[in-house]
Amino acid sequence: MSIRETVCIIPARSGSKRIKNKNIKPFKGKPMIERAIEIAKLSKLFDDIIVTTNDPETSRIALNAGASVPFMRPENLSDDFTGTSAVIIHAIKQIEKNNKNYSYVCCIYPCTPFLEVEDLQITFNMLVNGNKKFVYPISKYETPIQRALERNEDGSVNLINPKHFSTRTQDLEPRYFDSGSFYWGQKSAWLNNLNILAEGNTYIVPSWRTIDIDTEDDWKRAEIISDVIKNII
Repeated sequence: MSIRETVCIIPARSGSKRIKNKNIKPFKGKPMIERAIEIAKLSKLFDDIIVTTNDPETSRIALNAGASVPFMRPENLSDDFTGTSAVIIHAIKQIEKNNKNYSYVCCIYPCTPFLEVEDLQITFNMLVNGNKKFVYPISKYETPIQRALERNEDGSVNLINPKHFSTRTQDLEPRYFDSGSFYWGQKSAWLNNLNILAEGNTYIVPSWRTIDIDTEDDWKRAEIISDVIKNII
């Protein structure tokens, strides 16, 4: 079995409900997944870039973009309820059946239009030189969640945390969320299905680069941000 250092695994099943075929839908002139593959290639970190999918069209686009599709994902791992870890574990085991082995595995989601090469490079160095088994990006809530509201049926609202009714926003500690764009991990950590949050270190990315593209509004927002970036550059 040949031992290599790093592999990128991109999970890209078909069947998205709110945005049809969002992984391969054109974003600013090219299929969304192609952008993720390009960034992975430009990082020069990976011995292999593999797409795990159940969809022949996604497979074709991934191959044309320079990724590998050495196996098709089974349908029992392609539904709405299968978690990412199960998909990555399956992919690692399939890779090993092809007599390849890796020390580090990076899962990159296909809908990450604002992922940058530096994000991958910095976090890989954090993983190799740190004492955590995973490294992943987080972003800061721009509005303090300590002053979040819940809305009642009559239209009135309640503070979820009433003790902060009079607290100035600038006096509240910042809070963060998982950006959901990629996860670096030791191969053994993935295979043992360790808790990423408990076993991970974090890297902060600006919140404007963190868009969870689930709806058409999310998609339009991402296109607008892309246009703004292009005009600035």
